[in-house]
Amino acid sequence: MKRDLSGGLRDVLVVLLTLPTGAVDAACFLHLGHVFSSVVTGTMVLLGVAAGSHDPNLAIPCGVALVSYTCGVLIGAPIAARAAGQRAAGSAGPRATWPPSVTAALAAEFCILAAFCVGWELQGGHPGRTAQLVLLAMLAVSMGIQAAAVRQLGQMSTTYLTGTLTGIVAVLTTGKKPEGLARSLGVFAALIAGALISATVTAHVPRWLPAVVLLPLVAVLALSAAGSWPVPLRTLRRGR
Repeated sequence: MKRDLSGGLRDVLVVLLTLPTGAVDAACFLHLGHVFSSVVTGTMVLLGVAAGSHDPNLAIPCGVALVSYTCGVLIGAPIAARAAGQRAAGSAGPRATWPPSVTAALAAEFCILAAFCVGWELQGGHPGRTAQLVLLAMLAVSMGIQAAAVRQLGQMSTTYLTGTLTGIVAVLTTGKKPEGLARSLGVFAALIAGALISATVTAHVPRWLPAVVLLPLVAVLALSAAGSWPVPLRTLRRGR
């Protein structure tokens, strides 16, 4: 029987996943068209701005980011939901804290990010206009896959954090301690740290960006691939 990971290490992995999110969003905004790869709401607002100002130089990256993110979700969701589908079909066993299907989806994300890193290096960290759109598409696809994968873990996210912030503030106003508070605070800190590191690296040593993007994901894959860590469903709910 595999060791029960509990919610603690799962939360650490979720925080680690948020580091590349901040890194790729910063890289996209600063070097790939001034849009975001995972902040869909912000990209939609920018698309509206582009339409109102008749600015195709902004509209095209926004469209690429939105379509690519959607494609990423379409790719990642069936992979990450595979275990849930098997349980619905009648397979027995407790629900996993971190299903193997989530790791499989993150492995697909790694492949996309690795392709991005190759393209980034080939461009010397200073991609031209066409290369910017291709690289932006890769990052948005990867973030869509990641968002779909993490969705299988419960009420948490590594790509869109407005709901997380709203939930924390709403619960705090009632005087209650929010569930998953440490994880939520860690996710916010990781997002900012990833963006900070990415902005610094791309400004001074752009060829190091692949390390910033890939290393946290490699760590998550290595730890999560060690097992699926089954726990009862009620334990998962308490860890949310």
